[in-house]
Amino acid sequence: MSNRVFEFIETTPTLENYLRGIVLFGKNVASYKFALARSLIELGAAGIEEVSLETLANPFSRALCEHLLTTPRQTTSSASGFLDACRQFNEGEITHDQLIAITRARGFNNVIDAFHVVGNQDIAVRFFVDERKTRVKGIRLTEEIVTLAETAPDQSLAEIEARWRLVETGWSLGLANRLIEFDASTGLLVPSNIRRTPLASARDSLYGYQKGKCFYCFRPISSLSSGPNASDVDHVFPFVLMKRGLTSDLDQIWNLVLTCVECNRGANGKFEAIPAPKYISRLAKRNEYLIESNLPIKETLIRQTGANSEIRKSFLQEKLTLAQTSIPRTWQIEEIGEPSF
Repeated sequence: MSNRVFEFIETTPTLENYLRGIVLFGKNVASYKFALARSLIELGAAGIEEVSLETLANPFSRALCEHLLTTPRQTTSSASGFLDACRQFNEGEITHDQLIAITRARGFNNVIDAFHVVGNQDIAVRFFVDERKTRVKGIRLTEEIVTLAETAPDQSLAEIEARWRLVETGWSLGLANRLIEFDASTGLLVPSNIRRTPLASARDSLYGYQKGKCFYCFRPISSLSSGPNASDVDHVFPFVLMKRGLTSDLDQIWNLVLTCVECNRGANGKFEAIPAPKYISRLAKRNEYLIESNLPIKETLIRQTGANSEIRKSFLQEKLTLAQTSIPRTWQIEEIGEPSF
C-alpha cells in the first residue's frame, strides 16, 4: 500500500473509509471487486452471516449482468468464460440456474482472495472471512460489513457504482488517450469530444475521496444537491478567472471539489474569492488521491497538471499567483469537523 493510500485510510480509519480504500484504490483487471462489494452490502443489509458460493452467486452475477447490458467491456482481458456466461444469460441463451452454477465455479477464482488487498498488502479491516474450505463452502460476513450495510448502504452503493462506471467506461473508450471533463449543465464527468457518453456523476465520483466531508470546513455532506447536508460542486480557483480571460482550464477535475452550501454560497461563503494557501495544499493532496486511483482519472490529471507531484504542486502555485493578480480577497473559514484528508 502506498504512503498516500495508507494516509487516506488511517487518517480517519472508519469502516466507510476502509471500504473506500478497496473501491477507490484497489487494482482492477476486471470489475469483479465492484460486484463483490455491492453484493456484500446487499447481503449485509439482509443480515446474512454465512454465505455459500451459491448464495453469493446471485447478487454477484446479477450486478455484472446489469453492467454488461450497458457496458460490454468489464475486463482488461481479451476473453472471460464467466463473463461470456453472463452475456449468454442476458441473451436468453442459458437459464438462471445455469448462470449460478457457472458463477459458483468460475466467478470467484481470484476476487475473494484479492478483495482486501490494496497496493501490495491487506487493509486492516476484513469485511468477510474466506470459508470456502469449511462446511460453509463460501464466505462468512464480519460484523464490520453488517454494521456498514446497516448504517450507510445507499451512500456506499452510490460510491461503488460511480467508481465502477468510471473504470468500465475507461476500458471501453480507451480513456488513457482522452481527457475527462466536467459538464456543468448535467453535473456529469464526460470524455472530451464524446459529450453523449456520460461516465458518472461528478458528485458521486468526488465524494469518496473527500470521505463525505466538505472540502473546506470538514462538515459532513451528502453527495446530493438538495436535502439535508446538501453539497455544491465548487471551483477552488473561482470560475470568474476564466471569464476574465486569465486561464481556460478551471472547469476540470483538478479544480473541482464538493463543499457544503454554507462554505460555497452562505453568508460567509467563498463565492469568487481566492482560497487561502492551505486549501491549495489540501487540493494538491486530494488530487494525489485521485491519481492513486488509476484509470481513468489518473491519466487526465497527469496530462492536465504534470507528470510528478512536485510539478503538480508548482502548477497549483502558479495558478494561485495568477489568481492573486486579479482578485485581491483571500478567503478561509473555521473548520467545523475533524480534518479527514
